[in-house]
Amino acid sequence: MASGGGRVSFGRFAMKWIFGLIMLCVAAPGAPAWAGRVDPKVRRDVGRALDWLAREQRRQGYWEANNGQYRVAMTALSANAMLAEGSTATRGKYAKNVRLAVDYLLDMSDPKTGLIGYKMDYHYMYGHGFSMLFLSQVFGEEEDAERRDQLKQALTRAVVFCGNAQTTAGGWGYVSAKDGNDFDEGSTCITQVQGLRACRNAGIAVPKEIIDRAVEYIKKCTTAEGGVQYSIKGGGARPPITAAAVACLFNSGEYDSEYCKKLLNYCKQNLSASGEDARSFGHWHYAHYYYAQVIYRIGGNEWKTYFETISKNILHKQSADGSWKEGHIGPVYTTAMNATILQLDNGYLPIYQR
Repeated sequence: MASGGGRVSFGRFAMKWIFGLIMLCVAAPGAPAWAGRVDPKVRRDVGRALDWLAREQRRQGYWEANNGQYRVAMTALSANAMLAEGSTATRGKYAKNVRLAVDYLLDMSDPKTGLIGYKMDYHYMYGHGFSMLFLSQVFGEEEDAERRDQLKQALTRAVVFCGNAQTTAGGWGYVSAKDGNDFDEGSTCITQVQGLRACRNAGIAVPKEIIDRAVEYIKKCTTAEGGVQYSIKGGGARPPITAAAVACLFNSGEYDSEYCKKLLNYCKQNLSASGEDARSFGHWHYAHYYYAQVIYRIGGNEWKTYFETISKNILHKQSADGSWKEGHIGPVYTTAMNATILQLDNGYLPIYQR
């Protein structure tokens, strides 16, 4: 998946979707296509989380973080969690929610610049990257020709904007390099690369040099012990950014290199599925949103052991209404990330598949 082109990835996604429909037909009435793959309690509590997210979506199609912040990023993350359940913009329990999210993000796509978002949001590159990730996966199953063309145009413009926003060092900051004095920051860089890779997998043209420069940027930000630091200018190694970097490298087709193993070893030393991440700089959910993808891709007993621990830890903290409240960004952010982690075994999202 990670090393294939857009047509190959779409083909695999289509086969999984067809298989899912077949399984749905033979399963009990009303049972989701992935029934039986995930522990019933996990499945039930994920459903409670997604139902809570569905209720929190605004009529205009967006979700938002605390104090009305980060609407574009929260919309893409929340809708992506619904895609992980098996719903699409046209089928499934959350089809209406996904479709509204697509409408909102298409409305937020600037036809002149290609930015998906608005520049009043100081961290708009996060929303742009997460939107590329979400919309590229919707694009793969869109059947309406006019709608598909809208998505293609928006994603094509988004890729161009992303390339123009890249810093001279090869990374990205919270805002475009043109708006932010050429400042770069590791976590936004990873968000852009994963979004770009998803676009490429969906068949959208992505210049190879954009991703290549970003991967080289990540390598330049790596410390001797294997941690990826905050910025190319310093800021110290960060376990969450390192976990995201490994996920990014996996998505780019780099699995077995000594460099990748070095970063992975750093993560294993500094991240714990039990929640005792003393050195994770308070960004536990961001760290494990990506680290879970990494361990899932590794699979086997390593994934089984990790998932048993992290799912127990996550579900223990779930609120009665189905959401998760911890984290300074807000319950929408935390709930969308946790719901995605708990659904990786479904295998519906091409960017996360083994």
